[in-house]
Amino acid sequence: MELKPITHGNNHYEMPLEHGNLHVFANAEVFQSFEDKVFEMADNNLRIPRGKHMSYTPDAHVGIGTCIGTTAVWGMIDGFVSPSIVGVDIGCGMRVHTTTLHKEDIQDKEIRRTLIKAIEKYVPTNERTNTNYADIDIMQVVKYGLKGLPELYRSNEQWLTHVEESTFKFDHAYLENLPPKIQKYAHGQLGSLGGGNHFIEIQYLEIAEAHKDLAAKWGLFDGQVVVMIHSGSRAWGARLGQEFTKVFRAVMQSWGVENPDRDLLYAPIESREGQTYLHLMYSALNFAVSNRHMIAYGVQEAFREVFGAETELPVLYDLMHNYALKEFHRNQPMLVHRKGATRALPPGHFLNTAAYKETGHPALIPGSMGTSSYIMVGKDEGAKNFYSICHGAGRARSRKATKALVTVDQFAQSLKVGTDEEILVNHRSLQTILDECPQAYKDVDQIIDSVVGAELADVVATCKPMVAIKGV
Repeated sequence: MELKPITHGNNHYEMPLEHGNLHVFANAEVFQSFEDKVFEMADNNLRIPRGKHMSYTPDAHVGIGTCIGTTAVWGMIDGFVSPSIVGVDIGCGMRVHTTTLHKEDIQDKEIRRTLIKAIEKYVPTNERTNTNYADIDIMQVVKYGLKGLPELYRSNEQWLTHVEESTFKFDHAYLENLPPKIQKYAHGQLGSLGGGNHFIEIQYLEIAEAHKDLAAKWGLFDGQVVVMIHSGSRAWGARLGQEFTKVFRAVMQSWGVENPDRDLLYAPIESREGQTYLHLMYSALNFAVSNRHMIAYGVQEAFREVFGAETELPVLYDLMHNYALKEFHRNQPMLVHRKGATRALPPGHFLNTAAYKETGHPALIPGSMGTSSYIMVGKDEGAKNFYSICHGAGRARSRKATKALVTVDQFAQSLKVGTDEEILVNHRSLQTILDECPQAYKDVDQIIDSVVGAELADVVATCKPMVAIKGV
């Protein structure tokens, strides 16, 4: 595809494609690395009528039906909803908890190994192992989110307020349309990590000089130990995704709607199928935020086992990067799809949660395994991209290609194995998680440079990994 981008400056390109214009936020090096396929997929997405905006963040890469790293927006009145532009793992997102510990407090490898064992005791990392929260009613959770958890798990009010949403409200009557056996598949998964790129990392912070005051307001300091969690809605969201792939494909065929990509599925927001998907998607968002909450609960129990019963892990923030939300932009209600994109609201924005109304909320951006992650804050200029930034580094190659190209020794070097700065992992063999090595992903520093240069957000703190816990 012959591409002639319009350059707006500040890492902002606009691609005039056959069916509409795609905005791309990336520095020159990252922009040049995009393969033609991502633009072909964008053009297919732009065939969906009446779109208000479509963009890629610098971590964009090929996905199913739509690239991961996409923001796509329609008006609520006459727009469309697309499961393909939400993603398979509905509600997948990030959570960070702070501690009073300093890096030096856990520098000893034996302390970190003890922490790994303790965390695995409370948080299942094997996908076939259920959690022990028999007192949690999944249906209460999918209806009411964090407020549907038993009092024992929501006694800390701060854990309920420092989140993007504690409860995603929807019409519970739509639960009559749930896929068969969804409760069976999701039973026992609340508070479990999942596989793939999901993780728990213990990190320490390096505060950006320009934002020391903001970091202090957020309770962050140089050398501080924090816990970063990446997980989603597990089988609940996966089953909904599978079900609505079939439903939307069938209804598009019945309407005679075609697209060159059969995996790109969509329907009018006001259609029966669109409304059913949206309401049940919110049930998955409730499951996802509750799942990360319960993972964090287990992590706190592990820290208490190692550092004492009085240990507290305040939540910094919890947010998602796979969803579609009704938001008000340009004085009208819009449905903003973010697939592998993170909302980053600036200080004073009315959509901020009360706890972060003044400062803007922490935007949590993970790196790849063994590289830095970032805590950012949105800027007013982010309005040009509906306040969306990257969601991570973004895959550079497939899992199969990674295993063919990267050796275990190269992976071990990335984790500084054998040195005092070694990043400890919970797997005995690095071969089992080789497809999650840094070489599988883009350079996260280039991704962050792209976002900062586009004036979408600023770095408040860099998170350096010390422990990485992955699912199997």
